[in-house]
Amino acid sequence: MRDEGYVHRRHPAWHPLHSLFTPEPECAGIPIRACEPEENKLTTADCHSMTVMPGLSRLYQNYCAGEAAVRPYYAEAPFGTGWQTRPAVPAHWQEMVALLAAQNTAAAAAPALDALRAGAGVVVTGQQVGLFGGPLFTVFKAATALARARQATQAGRPHVGVFWLASEDHDFAEVNHVVFPGRRELRKLVYGATPEAAVPVGSVVLDERITPLVDEAWELIGYSDAMEALAAAYKPGRTFAQAFAEFYAKVFAAQGLLVLDASSRAVHGLGAPVLRAALERADELHAALVERNGALEAAGYHAQVAVGPQSSLLFLMDEKTGARVALKRMAPSAGEPKGTWQAGRQSYSTDDLVGILEAEPERISPSALLRPVFQDWLLSTSLTIGGPAEIAYFAQSAVLFERILGRLTPAQPRFSATLIEPAIGELLQRHELTLERVFAENKDSLTQLLAARAMPIEGKRRLAAAGTALDAELTPLLEWMHTLDAGLGRSAETAASKMRYQMNRLRRLAANFQLQKEAALARHAEAIMQSLYPGGVPQERVHGAAFYMGRYGLELAERVTAQAMDACTGHTALWL
Repeated sequence: MRDEGYVHRRHPAWHPLHSLFTPEPECAGIPIRACEPEENKLTTADCHSMTVMPGLSRLYQNYCAGEAAVRPYYAEAPFGTGWQTRPAVPAHWQEMVALLAAQNTAAAAAPALDALRAGAGVVVTGQQVGLFGGPLFTVFKAATALARARQATQAGRPHVGVFWLASEDHDFAEVNHVVFPGRRELRKLVYGATPEAAVPVGSVVLDERITPLVDEAWELIGYSDAMEALAAAYKPGRTFAQAFAEFYAKVFAAQGLLVLDASSRAVHGLGAPVLRAALERADELHAALVERNGALEAAGYHAQVAVGPQSSLLFLMDEKTGARVALKRMAPSAGEPKGTWQAGRQSYSTDDLVGILEAEPERISPSALLRPVFQDWLLSTSLTIGGPAEIAYFAQSAVLFERILGRLTPAQPRFSATLIEPAIGELLQRHELTLERVFAENKDSLTQLLAARAMPIEGKRRLAAAGTALDAELTPLLEWMHTLDAGLGRSAETAASKMRYQMNRLRRLAANFQLQKEAALARHAEAIMQSLYPGGVPQERVHGAAFYMGRYGLELAERVTAQAMDACTGHTALWL
């Protein structure tokens, strides 16, 4: 289960410069923003439109905005409350709760398990099991699931938050590292052991190479209960799935989060009806997906997962190596009128695979499109919390939900936020920067911006006046010359552009002089970008979750959960 969907897009560099030299409105000689009441300057959280986040797909943005164009692909409006009436309790429910209880043995999990035994509904989210808890948005996913479960319970409809461990994914390079902020640079910690085959990442066993990484994490984060939990979870002999589950069970113990690793034979056995449908109705389901992808593309949206002629919804775990191999669906032939399946070099009939499913169900694994259906069959899910990619998956998976489960599970976007540490908050206040402005810059352009803003007001006024005067004189002159002759007008436009270029050059010269005069501005710009928008990517996708849990304590889990209950449906700037 991934939270991808981010498309790296370069933002416009510092251009045009003219606006940077326009003096701020003043009150008693002080810029208005600087003389606002103190209580208006420092807030604990600011809500921005989701459009402030760069790189989000049009499909996701339209879904978050509740646009009518996306309604045919989803169960209900993204922020409704109709989901709080849970689906019918399935026949396997008590068995499923027993499996959850076997994986959640801490005393803190008991109230949530008791609620499930009594028929409480489930709000589910999940993520790949990564090194040291993965990226920051993983915490946001868990917090959102808990917040929605809390809201439903407060409304008289008991629900529990469950975190689905995507332990069967096999791309180890996606989960073997984490990035923590250092004093002057980002530190990337990489677990160097690489499995010989493309085995499920959750099954990879940590060896002694994890110990120096834990020591490095101690150095970067310092002592805290969360760091103790991290060190206890990530130690030799534990699998990636076990370590990830133990860490998050402790982080969100007070909030009652349950974790589920569904890779076992017992869990796959309960979910076998979904896997069997994907085998026996493969051609029907494939045709439905192709049709849905065509509809999405015709509407101007994208298909998150490509569906090729031989694509299927399943993987097969190799009996000898444990590798997770994609099952390809081969067309019917005279010899095999029902079609065949290919896994690597091995060929199977549908009956062969059904036999494997009956004897060893853990060897049949759902793809990204089928996984939410598999998950919701098992958990009788009321609501799924997803990131940009998962919400996009749902637009495709809806046809599988309808045909296999006979219903659509509602989905809501996860909480999206940038955590602003105190030192960075002071810099933002000092330089009068908004989060939106930071997202529109890179390190060099932000440095130029800070230098321009630091220029004495008299310099700003003179440059602004010169630029305004130039535009005022050029505009009517160009219009007049165009009336005389089209060719003359074009030549005049070329000459005018050179004049404007030189005017911008004057602004840059002034800004660069200020920058050299105040070298600290470059350090400020670098610190802001590294903290909030590292490498042109939002913080929540780069920084490791454990860094913030360790620095600000397990109390941060409750604060983020409470913030996820807020009415903000966009992106939150959370001041720490």
